[in-house]
Amino acid sequence: MTPSNFLIRGLLAGFIAGLFTFGVAHTWGEPQINAAIAVENAHAAAEPAAKHDHHAENGTVVSRENQSTWGLATGTMGLSLALGGIVGLVSAFAVGRIGRLRPGQSTALVALIGFVSIALVPFLKYPATPPAVGNPDTISDRTIEYFSMLGISLLAAIGAVLLARRLLGNLGVYRTVLIAAGSYLVVVLIAGLLLPTVNEIGSFPADTLWYFRRASLMTITTTWAVIGIVLTGLIGKLYERESLTAARKQLAASL
Repeated sequence: MTPSNFLIRGLLAGFIAGLFTFGVAHTWGEPQINAAIAVENAHAAAEPAAKHDHHAENGTVVSRENQSTWGLATGTMGLSLALGGIVGLVSAFAVGRIGRLRPGQSTALVALIGFVSIALVPFLKYPATPPAVGNPDTISDRTIEYFSMLGISLLAAIGAVLLARRLLGNLGVYRTVLIAAGSYLVVVLIAGLLLPTVNEIGSFPADTLWYFRRASLMTITTTWAVIGIVLTGLIGKLYERESLTAARKQLAASL
């Protein structure tokens, strides 16, 4: 049960997750992006010609066909591989440090905590927005606010895990989980209330926005779910194999 074994299996899980993520993003996400671009083009066509910024056409143009195929595949595969490797290494560190959980169980817990703290909670506060939504002048501010929420959520999750480790021996599993999860929720709810609210939707169609955000959530959920499921299964098999080998060695030594 070495970190390298976790890393290799994490990368494999990330590769598989990248394939599934690309399928979901291409099937459900790209149509919503095309719909958002159509809205943007319609607004641009309705504006006076003097308002158009012709300088924006001087840069390198990547076709939508390449963006929705090779570009999307490269992005999803790269992100999923990196995420799988990170989850694998964190899972290796967590072995034996979270109560009496087996390596497969602690790996599943790491993936679940990562999804909630890194993907779900920041998305609920600052959901993804399609093209033509948002003021270009506030991109930097919105980026800082999003990563602030992500950082607070991740630190709160780490703090909740450390708190659970301290309380587990005295309070038992049920009360420990309630207190740790409740503490995390309190922190992220306060952060969500204190951080600025972004409301730059304008006249963008509500149904198109909803479908885009739903597809975005489906995509990131697919990535985390596949990594968690595949890596948990791989680590579980590794643990069973290593346990069997150790038992055989112990039996041979006792003869």
